[in-house]
Amino acid sequence: MKRTIGLIGKKLGMTSVFGDDGKFIPVTVIQAGPCPVIQKKVQEKDGYSAIQIGFDAMAGHRLNKPARGHQAKAGMGYYRKLMEFSPDNVDEYEPGQELSVEIFKPGDRIKLTGTSKGKGFAGVMKRWNFSGLPRTHGHEKVHRSPGAIGQCADPGKVFKGRKMPGRMGNKTVSYKNAEIISVRSRENVILVKGQVPGPKDGFVVLQKQD
Repeated sequence: MKRTIGLIGKKLGMTSVFGDDGKFIPVTVIQAGPCPVIQKKVQEKDGYSAIQIGFDAMAGHRLNKPARGHQAKAGMGYYRKLMEFSPDNVDEYEPGQELSVEIFKPGDRIKLTGTSKGKGFAGVMKRWNFSGLPRTHGHEKVHRSPGAIGQCADPGKVFKGRKMPGRMGNKTVSYKNAEIISVRSRENVILVKGQVPGPKDGFVVLQKQD
C-alpha cells in the first residue's frame, strides 16, 4: 500500500462557487498549513519512518516543558496540533521544512478526517433513526423508546453492539474521495466540494490518496 503525505488544517466554514461550466458548487473553506516539519523518524532509530508536522502557532509558555523542548529542536516555533505522516520517502523531508497547500492541486481526490459535532446524550430515534412505538393501542409513555432489547430467559442478556441511547457525535469521521475545487496558496486556503466533518474552527486532516 502506498503511503502518502498530508496537511493539518482548520475548517473556516462553508460557501459556494461557480464551476467553469457555470454549475453551482457548495464548498467548505479550509485553512491548510503551512505545516513545518517538527521531527523526522527513521527506521534505524525509531523502528519506523515518518515525519511529524505542526499546525496552529501558539505561545511557547502555554506548553509544558517536555512539549516545548521537543518543538524547540526544529526552531520553527510552537504549535497547538502535531501529527505524523508516513510518506514513501522520508529522506525528502527535514526538520524545519515547511509543507504548504501547494502539495495539492484542483481536481485532486483527498481523504478528509475530522471530529464530528457533539450532540450530547440522545435517544434511539435521534441517534439511530428508530421509528418509535405506536402512539395508540395501549402504549403509554413509551412512544420514543427502543422497544425490547433482550432475549427473555434465554440467553437472558443484551448482546454487545445493540443500538441504544447514548452519546451522539463527537467521533472521528473520515471522508474519502473529497474533491478539491480550488487551491489558493497566497491565503493558504483550500476549497473542498461538499461538507467536511466538524464544527467551525475544528481541526481537519487532509491526506493524499493513491
